[in-house]
Amino acid sequence: MLKELNLVIDYIEEHLLDELSLDKISEYAGVSDYHFRKIFFYLSGLTLSEYIRNRKLSEANKNLLNGETVTDVAFKYGYQSVDGFTRAFKNWSGFLPSDAIKKGISKSYPKLSFIITVKGGTSMEFRIENKPAFNLVGVSKRVPMQFEGVNQEIEKLAESITDEQREEMHSLQNIEPYEIVNASYDADSNFVKEEGDLTHLIGVLTTKNQVSDLLDVVPVEAYTWAIFPNEGPFPSMLQETMAKTYSEWLPSSDYEVINAPAFSFTKMNQHKKDYAYSEVWLPVRKK
Repeated sequence: MLKELNLVIDYIEEHLLDELSLDKISEYAGVSDYHFRKIFFYLSGLTLSEYIRNRKLSEANKNLLNGETVTDVAFKYGYQSVDGFTRAFKNWSGFLPSDAIKKGISKSYPKLSFIITVKGGTSMEFRIENKPAFNLVGVSKRVPMQFEGVNQEIEKLAESITDEQREEMHSLQNIEPYEIVNASYDADSNFVKEEGDLTHLIGVLTTKNQVSDLLDVVPVEAYTWAIFPNEGPFPSMLQETMAKTYSEWLPSSDYEVINAPAFSFTKMNQHKKDYAYSEVWLPVRKK
């Protein structure tokens, strides 16, 4: 995957003056659009769109310093108007394009290069399982995207579950893992930025279809699942494991992630405060 990422970076460089389609870039990488965007974000800290915009504006700055006009540069990099380019350039650099010409001010954003970094010889424990289709059933709501710390809205969702809902979930549960799970899906930012909302469901897995109106139902197709057990301080260890699946495991594996609800479950340790055993379940397929 690292080789493919660097080839894509070269491809972007060669087409900075073109209208770069994110779908076409993913197709060039040879993986799904969903998988590529997530891997790119977790390795670079930027969305693919942000990276392309930064590189275009960085090259635009060089062109302005070389004497090209604001108008020529704006249209050269695909902006529909000089005003649109000026706003984008100022938001990115902190100064106007005309200042770059008159005062020789510059800002640069270099081309990315992905390399393998070995950190302390750590390894990730995982297992692969195939599961038939099932339903996620439980209670759900839209909550803010949050990568670190306790999400207060998810806490409120958990507290809102009634005894009647718990009883029905327990009666429906008939497929592993036999735990209360937390599933997230339909994120405004496609899970690659800490902004917007996502739908979070607290519930169980079942193959039964008779579900009352008390619970929400999310059908999940038959998939292969990569499962990552982890144990440590909660929620930091769980969140770290989720991030490492994208930044370390997926780029070096033979799998790509599928655009379907991922989920996790957590069992708090009764003898250690804020300490838990968790598992992250990620839907994947062979590349």
